[in-house]
Order: sequence, then C-alpha cells, then structure tokens
Amino acid sequence: MAVTLMWEARAAEGRGADLLAWARAQELDGEPLRRETFTAPQDRVLVLIWWPGTYATEVPELPEPPAGLISRPVHRWRFEPVEGDASRAG
Repeated sequence: MAVTLMWEARAAEGRGADLLAWARAQELDGEPLRRETFTAPQDRVLVLIWWPGTYATEVPELPEPPAGLISRPVHRWRFEPVEGDASRAG
C-alpha cells in the first residue's frame, strides 16, 4: 500500500522560479517511495510524494512556503492508489 501526498502552490507575481527552487530544496524526514515536481502556467508548482502506508498513515509533508513566495495558501490532498492499477507506486 502507498499514500500519495499532493502539494500545490501558486507563486506570487514574478516568483515562479523562486517557489520552484524552494519546493525542490525542501528535505523530508524519511525516505519516500517516490517524489516528483511539476510546473504549470500561472507559476504553479505541484509536488507529488508517495509514501508507504495507507490514507491514515502519518507521513512528513512539505511546509507552507514563506508568505512572499506565494499568492494564496498551499493546497494539499492525500490519495490512495486504486487496487488493480498496474502503474501504482509501492
């Protein structure tokens, strides 16, 4: 089993590269199964982190960036893989 944490933030005007660098530099307590970072229009940064466990497992999460880097609070969600999906982590 695995739980995937989704962390998404929108950078303050002109701070997309800074937010991306900040997100990539964040170290986590423990070793995730997988970690991927994405960008999108409007200077959005998305980080997906797969951990062993279930939806209820306590796992490290990325913190809130410094206020000057973001234009709104970070969005966070947890997901579990669907049984029988050959592409799932773990």
